[in-house]
Amino acid sequence: MKTNEYLEILVNEIHSVVVGTVDENGLPRTRVIDMMLYDNEGVYFLTAKGKEFYKQLKNKPYISLSGMSGGKDSMSKKAISISGAIRNIGSGRLEEIFDKNPYMATIYPSEESRKALEVFCLYKGQGDYFDLSTKPITRGNFSFGGSKLQEFGYFITDDCNGCGLCVEKCPQNCIEVGTQYKIIQEHCLHCGNCFEVCPEKAVIKIRNN
Repeated sequence: MKTNEYLEILVNEIHSVVVGTVDENGLPRTRVIDMMLYDNEGVYFLTAKGKEFYKQLKNKPYISLSGMSGGKDSMSKKAISISGAIRNIGSGRLEEIFDKNPYMATIYPSEESRKALEVFCLYKGQGDYFDLSTKPITRGNFSFGGSKLQEFGYFITDDCNGCGLCVEKCPQNCIEVGTQYKIIQEHCLHCGNCFEVCPEKAVIKIRNN
């Protein structure tokens, strides 16, 4: 999928996400925030200037977020996580946010009350997509705003001797058998079974920095 497709799922299907920041003591803080809009510039959300969240965003303009779509059970849900840089755009896009999200008018009903609000744009980052509704599961990675997409997860190197132990242990059957075995990344759970069982240490783990 293209990045805008992931952002569309984030805003329209998931909408409410947990956002993590760091407070003045360097400790993590989280809260649930609605993702209001998206476009080619990024994802938009807002908060009131009197909140500690606002202060933390201004002090360190970087967030991590995670959210999951609704569904009748866990196996019908989609999840997205993003870490990246934000910028404050003041009242920019505020009217558009209220038009697209009319429930906001019940929280801030008057023009005067809305003067407390400012909009932030998550304009640069990397994300991870996870869809449990497909069989096998679907995983995707994406970046935007000039952020370089970093590979992470498990990979099979040239040291593979084709013993097949990793195939037996893979819960999603996402290891392709061949002259050199290969992990199909879009279906990998990152469970690490292949890494643990490989007698040749041919499976390596690349971390997402």
